Amino acid sequence: MQGYLWIVNGRVIDPVNKRDAIGEVFAKNGKIVASLTAEEKEEAHRIDAEGLVVCPGFVDIHVHFRDPGQTNKESIATGTMAAAAGGVTTVVCMPNTSPAADNAGTIQLIKDTAKREGVVNVFTTGTITVERKGEKLAPIGSFKNAGVVAITDDGDCVQNNEIMRRAAEYASMFGLPIMDHCQDMALTQGAVMNEGVMSAKLGLQGWPNAAEDIIVARNIIISSYTGAHIHMQHISSGYSVDMLRRAKERGVNVTAEVTPHHLALTEEAIKDYSTNCKMNPPLRTEEDRQALIAGLLDGTIDIIATDHAPHTNYEKDVEFDKAPFGIIGLETLLPICLQALVHSGKCDLPFLISRLTQCPAALLKIDKGSLSEGADADITIFNPEESWVFSLDKIHSRSYNSPWINQGLKGRVRYTFVKGNLVYKAC
Repeated sequence: MQGYLWIVNGRVIDPVNKRDAIGEVFAKNGKIVASLTAEEKEEAHRIDAEGLVVCPGFVDIHVHFRDPGQTNKESIATGTMAAAAGGVTTVVCMPNTSPAADNAGTIQLIKDTAKREGVVNVFTTGTITVERKGEKLAPIGSFKNAGVVAITDDGDCVQNNEIMRRAAEYASMFGLPIMDHCQDMALTQGAVMNEGVMSAKLGLQGWPNAAEDIIVARNIIISSYTGAHIHMQHISSGYSVDMLRRAKERGVNVTAEVTPHHLALTEEAIKDYSTNCKMNPPLRTEEDRQALIAGLLDGTIDIIATDHAPHTNYEKDVEFDKAPFGIIGLETLLPICLQALVHSGKCDLPFLISRLTQCPAALLKIDKGSLSEGADADITIFNPEESWVFSLDKIHSRSYNSPWINQGLKGRVRYTFVKGNLVYKAC
């Protein structure tokens, strides 16, 4: 990118550099610079950010773009546009595509498509096992050479502990984290929502916390044996938070993420059988929700990630039992996190921004998430107080499966820049 960017009068929050003050941000040829000359300022794209927050672009390490093979739900083009609208400038794609990203060729196809069609930075993952079946290890060394940032069978969980142990050993050898979808499949056969009083009232098959807790415990043990970095995806159980807290106190190399929807919603959202509230893992109790917030605040849970999971209307517009799991989340990431954490007084803006920028970038060793001099000019500008309605005409994703459709939200992204290029501006 050639050119100059000059942002003035905004509240600049950059956790990496411990910056939180009204100030200016400058970019030249796609990179953050300390300042511009008077001549360069004359040519610069100038943004007056008075009343707005200026921060590094958000980093989401858990998205599903369905490309290749399921682009009727989402493509890299539509997915990255949804990311830009949500202030997300860097995404990490999950490998549960069709075919699965279980070989270097498919990974290269995704990277080529992202380079051609994507408007934000796209990083890739490879599978843990061939076809995500949990039976045979995928070629982890080839994945490293292909440039993946992690391996995962997300959407499925490796049930065989011996295979998971060997995967951890190989991943550690190649310096790759394992990102694990924690679900004991034997405990969730036919389950569609949290197991408890609400599932009994609604007549729906319950999904116990233990299905997550058992795998979290397994992963903690394997990490302690192998030293491998194992990252727990979309944690939902309060007991899992407690186990992770104690494991971290012992120095076990484990990390975890939580989604905005698990921070904001509980199983009560399903009382009207809305399939847009059906997700994996399911929404839990208020006690679990509070435990997740506490875990995020004390560092037990390292980051927030959306688990953006698009599905078509005709797939979701069926009986609750038959609908697929998952919701879109990129475009509502900011307001939902503000609602659950900042506007409710749980934390301040710099803390939230650190969990959306600095921490996820560091977790996967991605050179993103800061406004440091020389860094790519990936910048998000937002109004934390602006109220708006998440209506269908504002959605950039190809799918609309969100529990916040037509609801009023507070906090809106105004501009998103990637390498100094304006990729999104709110209307």
